[in-house]
Amino acid sequence: MPRPPTTAPIALYRDPEVFERERQAIFSTTWQFLGMAADLVRPGDYVADVIAGFPVVVVCDESGTLRAYHNVCPHRAGPLVTEAKGRCDRALVCRFHGWRYGFDGRLLEATDFGPADGFDTADFRLLSVRAETWRGVVFINLDAAGASLAEILSPLDERLPPPIHRPARIRDRHPVACNWKVFVENYLDGYHQEGVHPDLASKAGAQRHEVNLQGDIALYQAPARQNAAESLWAWIWPNLGVSFYRGVLMLESARPEGPDRTVIEHVFLHEPEDPGVDAAILNAERITHEDALINERVQQNLDAGVFQRGVLSPTHEEAVARFQARVARVLAE
Repeated sequence: MPRPPTTAPIALYRDPEVFERERQAIFSTTWQFLGMAADLVRPGDYVADVIAGFPVVVVCDESGTLRAYHNVCPHRAGPLVTEAKGRCDRALVCRFHGWRYGFDGRLLEATDFGPADGFDTADFRLLSVRAETWRGVVFINLDAAGASLAEILSPLDERLPPPIHRPARIRDRHPVACNWKVFVENYLDGYHQEGVHPDLASKAGAQRHEVNLQGDIALYQAPARQNAAESLWAWIWPNLGVSFYRGVLMLESARPEGPDRTVIEHVFLHEPEDPGVDAAILNAERITHEDALINERVQQNLDAGVFQRGVLSPTHEEAVARFQARVARVLAE
């Protein structure tokens, strides 16, 4: 019988240089949740955020197409927008020196720049980012190559109920003092429910979930005798959880803000006046609070430097082992 795998080196959870490598190798090459398509309907509507240190903005152009860019003016790195969402009139205008850019990224006017030999507005385009939508949710990817969002999420679509219009949404954020990987590994293992989530553990079969690893997705499915619609949840590489509970589709994104700082962002998509939404939100908030407490204590123990290497259960922590191996592989490339 093979020996169980050991845990990743603790430097991966503490070292600022590792975090910077992760920004470039992981978060600049993967699909990241940004916002809601319902906020991008009219020409000029935009949403913006900072993802793993990368400021980005998505704007709806005159034809209704979503255009995504780094929220950085090529002149002197000023921001194009400063609010999380809003509407601009026919152009993105740098808040620093007023340079104006079309929704297609072209520099329309270098405001008051003055005459200069060799200066060509065609040399100063906004830096493009990929943007795609899934079930009313906007994702961005800083890498021009790689699989489409639809291709990556197809195994999840096959398990979830058919898409329906869920216009109502609730969005909140929870800061957690831990490395983003600590939170992801907590999400991936079904081994901690009895100690951390006593209410979940009290339910029959709560710890007996089938795990199906397909490409970038880990799908967790309850046994057939349980209510599959309320028991299905998934994780998408590298930092997104998706669950379907009482008719409510929930996204849970672990946003890294530093080696020991993560923001957990929740989005709940539901039908108007859905009676199940309150129970779904209360359930998610309770679980997040319980996870945050234990994850922060884990980070404190990692920072103490006493713990060096642990061991992973082949029965309950296979997804954790694969996640750690993938992080190590990507950082080594």
